[in-house]
Amino acid sequence: MQALILLLWTGAFLGHGSSQNTGGSLEEGSPAPDTTGIPVEEEDPFFKVPVNKLAGAISNFGYDLYRVRSSMSPAANVLMSPLSVATALSALSLGAGQRTESTIHRALYYDLINNANIHSTYKELLATVTAPQKNLDSAFRIMFERKLRIKTSFVSPLEKSYGTRPRFLTGNPHVDLREINNWVQAQTKGKIASSTREMPNGISILLLGVAYFKGQWVTKFDTRKTSLADFHLDEERTVRVPMMSDPKAVLRYGLDSDLNCKIAQLPLTGSMSIIFFLPQKPTQNLTMIEESLTSEFVHDIDRELKTVQAVLTIPKLKLSYEGEVTKSLQEMTLQSLFDSPDFSKITGKPIKLTQVEHRAGFEWNEDGAGTAPSPGGQPARLTFPLDYHLNQPFIFVLRDTDTGALLFIGKILDPRGT
Repeated sequence: MQALILLLWTGAFLGHGSSQNTGGSLEEGSPAPDTTGIPVEEEDPFFKVPVNKLAGAISNFGYDLYRVRSSMSPAANVLMSPLSVATALSALSLGAGQRTESTIHRALYYDLINNANIHSTYKELLATVTAPQKNLDSAFRIMFERKLRIKTSFVSPLEKSYGTRPRFLTGNPHVDLREINNWVQAQTKGKIASSTREMPNGISILLLGVAYFKGQWVTKFDTRKTSLADFHLDEERTVRVPMMSDPKAVLRYGLDSDLNCKIAQLPLTGSMSIIFFLPQKPTQNLTMIEESLTSEFVHDIDRELKTVQAVLTIPKLKLSYEGEVTKSLQEMTLQSLFDSPDFSKITGKPIKLTQVEHRAGFEWNEDGAGTAPSPGGQPARLTFPLDYHLNQPFIFVLRDTDTGALLFIGKILDPRGT
């Protein structure tokens, strides 16, 4: 069993299970173990709430999508907001026949959810994570080939549960690209740059997911303490980047001995938080950490980390991504959507998914709500001075605390940009 360990005067130990299973629990103060030796796995009460269970399912899709994207770009930064892609696929499934609907639902882990009202629950989830205080702009669009006749039986539930209507391409690549850019600008309040990529010909169905986030820390950083410092790309190469610092940061922390990484969580306003996974060595491959990421594991981390005071340094970050995730989805058991799907609930004409586009912007700086340490109990007394320096490649997860939804995920090999 992997061990997530926090070295305190109290001697508390934390554990989690294998990379694809749910996590363990805080051992100190737990009841005596079952003497039969047979582990009894009960569903966490958190995931019994329908909206949280749905968030966990699509988050697992998000971690799957991230892993594929990361493996395709082993030497590059990765930035994704899988929620916007999952939402587009979930909405598209409203128009799918049983065979294709099952394919989409399995990829989204809906087959593990006993929820007859999955789309109405999704509406509740979207309302929660895009509430104004969350500072998250997330939207999607389904676009069809020109002059396609669409059934009202598809449009009505699409509008009811997802608040959108399908759009139609004109067939003119320049006009279509301009309309998409205008829509992206409107959805993100102009924070994501217009695309200059050419629209391909012969599109049948185009899915577009877009997301932008600029969060506020619960405790802001002092801009006077931000300075250029070394970021170690590996053991031999370093770059100078603006690093924010707080010599008395209050954060939540744990050390995972099996993954050989230090984990820290910083709270953001709006019931959001970022969890950082920092390897012990700059040259450590991040794959083991990536393979461990599931909604259950991350939820257990959130539950088990302990509040500590530490010397913290973190790079200022402003990243963006624009491109296709078509090939990634094809690698994830969704190839049939691009070959011979059944979208008979949309139209009587044979159509198929042609392209899936994703645009994302993400940034953090010193901005915060206040100067006092965030609430959450007194920091634990440590047996050693704790430093947490994000000055080498790391992974971060932006998570909605209320639902557990994965909103953004990033692999930062070089904080200067994607």
